[in-house]
Amino acid sequence: MNTQTLVSLDRVRKVFANGVTALDRFDLDIREGDFLSLLGPSGCGKSTVLRLVAGLTKPTSGTVTWPGSSDADHRGEIGFVFQEPTLMPWANVADNVWLPLRLRGVSRSEAKGRIAESLALVGLEDFAKAYPRELSGGMRMRVSIARALSVRPRLLLMDEPFAALDEITRFKLNDDLLEAQRELNCTIMFVTHSVYESAYLSSRIAVLSPRPGRIVAEIAGVSSSERGGDFRTSLAYADLCRQASLALTNSMAGGRLR
Repeated sequence: MNTQTLVSLDRVRKVFANGVTALDRFDLDIREGDFLSLLGPSGCGKSTVLRLVAGLTKPTSGTVTWPGSSDADHRGEIGFVFQEPTLMPWANVADNVWLPLRLRGVSRSEAKGRIAESLALVGLEDFAKAYPRELSGGMRMRVSIARALSVRPRLLLMDEPFAALDEITRFKLNDDLLEAQRELNCTIMFVTHSVYESAYLSSRIAVLSPRPGRIVAEIAGVSSSERGGDFRTSLAYADLCRQASLALTNSMAGGRLR
């Protein structure tokens, strides 16, 4: 397993203008090839961590660094999937996926192959000409993921993208996401409230305390080759769910997993 650190957060503290301290003493290394889930209660700063990594906000104190790189601006290496698909309703699926490439100066004709590849990764190759209003909620989220994948990100940030979906759709998108990670060999940082989702998807689970958020436990998941198929009904999956649930319970009680 590649253990090179991609992004490092060191003693990060984030205080908003209204005086709310979202994060305090937050330390975390994101490693190349990780599927790292942030698991914690509402309001504990999980989304803030993603925004800090993406450079959309700055820490009040502490550092967010990309070790081994002299480039201070890594936004071009990042894809971001928000809780809502945020698609352009007047544009078809292909043009929605083209958007981040278009903003980088890539023409529609130059982007055609990349758009097709991205849609194929999420199983929407037959819907390029459809409009968001013609798609289900799960399909709209697939378009959002394809749009983020179109830039071939080194790091994909995902903020509870499946929270509003039914269980069957969620399970299918979980599998599609794992397959996309294997295809693109990217690193994923994933925010979730679900013990079960974090146990299924993750190579690592970082459990956060209630606000101000900090890491109170880290759980090692299984390799990507072990996930899929019968994994959801396996003893290994049940044990990961138990560990994550216990860590979350300890977090809420102000303790640490021992």
